[in-house]
Amino acid sequence: MAAALPGILAIFNNVPPGREAEFEEWFQHEHLAERIAVPGFLLGRRYEAVSGQPRYFNFYLAQSASVFKSAAYLERLDNPTPMTRMVMSQLFKDMNRTVCHRSFRLGAMRGVAAVTMRFAERQDEAALKATIEQLMQDKAVACGEIWTAASPSEFPVSEEEHLRGGDRKIATCLLVETLRVAAAEGIARALPAQFPQAAMGVYRLLCEIRSE
Repeated sequence: MAAALPGILAIFNNVPPGREAEFEEWFQHEHLAERIAVPGFLLGRRYEAVSGQPRYFNFYLAQSASVFKSAAYLERLDNPTPMTRMVMSQLFKDMNRTVCHRSFRLGAMRGVAAVTMRFAERQDEAALKATIEQLMQDKAVACGEIWTAASPSEFPVSEEEHLRGGDRKIATCLLVETLRVAAAEGIARALPAQFPQAAMGVYRLLCEIRSE
């Protein structure tokens, strides 16, 4: 039996003007540690936009997408802390949250900047793989990944999502990480001609947390 693909929880959002400090306090001092403590979570990375929208992007890597419907994770989602309840109902805006399978990865490193291309429709994976393979010829590129959305029907609507008022979804995401922000900006200038249907953002890394 083939091993399960790694799971990705991809999140893009804005925050109301003037409330960034509250969002930062919650994310850095409560949320990241709480999430990475859930069995099966391996890595979390948090970014802020250099260009494009929304302003914030973060993702979690898990052993498989099934981690995002595990009893331990659903217990967290359905029993938010007081601070999480406030953040979910008041601070998350333009929320886009999707459970994905990481269907392809090339590269052994991670970078400090990221280009994300978000697609509302499922994409030809061969074309995305070819794009990553071409970009990886540049030594300024650390890695590239393809994220393909899991079926939303597999994942119950949680109390946290109810507090947010519902989430938008993506169908596919192309992630390219680079060693420097300038390299990510160069990629973002070049790719729209090839993928005009994608919503694109350039993000700089704020922090990373691992299950260790």
